[in-house]
Amino acid sequence: MLTWVIVIILVILIVGLIAAYNGLVRGRVRVDEAWSDINVQLKRRYDLIPNLVNTVKGYATHESKVFEQVSAARSAAMGATGIAQKAEAENQLAGALKSLFAVSEAYPELKANEGFQQLQTELVDTEDKIQAARRFYNGNVRDYNIKLQVFPTNLMAGMMGFTHRDFFEVENQAEVEKPVEVKF
Repeated sequence: MLTWVIVIILVILIVGLIAAYNGLVRGRVRVDEAWSDINVQLKRRYDLIPNLVNTVKGYATHESKVFEQVSAARSAAMGATGIAQKAEAENQLAGALKSLFAVSEAYPELKANEGFQQLQTELVDTEDKIQAARRFYNGNVRDYNIKLQVFPTNLMAGMMGFTHRDFFEVENQAEVEKPVEVKF
């Protein structure tokens, strides 16, 4: 009888460890998948930016500093690695795009241009998708990080090499949300 009790306890323990390990793996895969979704949307935005810059250039050729800032910020964002570096580069790109749209405000004929309006609409749509992907990613990171910290999975996580993941946050949210200042 005692042998059966020991066997049952061992089986329950083994099944519990397997379930905990599989839960950690599922969480890590979900975080990786969510990060991939963010990258897809960021790539889409990176592809839209040159078309937007070229459209604005046709109307505001003397605003070369703004175009250079947008191009440099885009290049930095595309080359950023790691979540923290990517977040910082995305903050800089958002600021550069605000400057570009501020320039467009000074040119009514540009704002009336159908191609510009379409690019602007696509960029706004892409920004919304990036925000949704970021929320999805951060939700998965939250769930995964919780699994890493609760008992008994925290014991297994450290032994098996599961590590904490960072959130993808806009650091200077107040700065990003400031209205664009238009000067004539």
